[in-house]
Amino acid sequence: MNFDVAVVGAGVFGSWTAHHLQSAGRRVVLIDAHGAGNSRSSSGGETRIIRMSYGEHALYTQWSQGSLDQWKDLGERSRTQLFIPCGVLVTAPSDSEFLTATRRTLTESGVPFDVLSVSQLRSAYPQMEFSDIASGIFEPGSGALLARRAVQTVVDEAIGLGVEFRTDAVQAPADPFDSLATSEGSITADQYVFACGPWLPKLFPQVVGARIQPSRQEVFFFGTAAGDRRFRAPAMPVWIDFFDGFYSLPDIESRGFKLAVDSHGPPFDPDTEDRQVTPQKLDEVRGFLSRRFPALSNAPLLEARVCQYENTSNGDFLIDRHPTFPNVWLVGGGSGHGFKHGPALGQHVARLVTGEAALEPRFSLAAKEVVRARTVY
Repeated sequence: MNFDVAVVGAGVFGSWTAHHLQSAGRRVVLIDAHGAGNSRSSSGGETRIIRMSYGEHALYTQWSQGSLDQWKDLGERSRTQLFIPCGVLVTAPSDSEFLTATRRTLTESGVPFDVLSVSQLRSAYPQMEFSDIASGIFEPGSGALLARRAVQTVVDEAIGLGVEFRTDAVQAPADPFDSLATSEGSITADQYVFACGPWLPKLFPQVVGARIQPSRQEVFFFGTAAGDRRFRAPAMPVWIDFFDGFYSLPDIESRGFKLAVDSHGPPFDPDTEDRQVTPQKLDEVRGFLSRRFPALSNAPLLEARVCQYENTSNGDFLIDRHPTFPNVWLVGGGSGHGFKHGPALGQHVARLVTGEAALEPRFSLAAKEVVRARTVY
């Protein structure tokens, strides 16, 4: 069968792209080497944050708004809980340009939020220590997404709409490119979308290469005392600390209190490297845990995971045509802030593929550098 579109990668970007294309009447095949929401993918794992706070980057605020509506609708249609409305708290020092710009963007975008002084923060969240923090922004309508479950739900619904799903490994396109070679044969389509996260620079080393740099990220889940609800939603929101570069999520579905560092780790190969956390990173996280959450100073480690970011140089997404193959689209650079945007991004890519939208300059290959200088968080 000749498909209208072949989408490579069943993470949050690829699955929503396939879903929107099939909904638009295209014949779509979705391919993933390890399956939807697998543990090697950037979309794997239990939870991801969905927030509207993006400083001056209003486009991401707007995409988050539209995506949250679609996540909620999907949850209702599937009768599956995908969104935890626990709110998101963003804190930073008093002179933070990010908070100033965020307040302006949220106001202009019509996003409900509260500005909390340090005394209000201490009153609202006595389980936290707010030294070095002067104020915060609280988004009551935001929260957490159940990531792995959410991606699998998107794929299940897409299959119900008519998407053909295959678990298969693909090879890098060769010139001339007239079909997609896989481990089980070949796939022919009019257009191809490669949304394969940290594998994108592997498949396109000359075109993408260092423009997307996968990095090793360690995530930790700590246990709370029996009967202690202070670190569960709704008593505990999602929290992002733009001063120290940490973030946390409340204990969701009894998996533990989640804490991680947002700064980029060392380079990481998703195929060959193991996923055991390092004692050094655990010590760093425990030190921060003791400082910001004193009641958890001696909390047991319940679970730890190693995933990867795959950011572009400044954190903007990559969404552009391949410079040599006009029927090939490159979509990536999403983590660590991209998961929430899956529905809106997939809709945008689908409209590009069908000729209904124009390329966004900030997402172009030409805008991507090879030296890290992140400005989008």
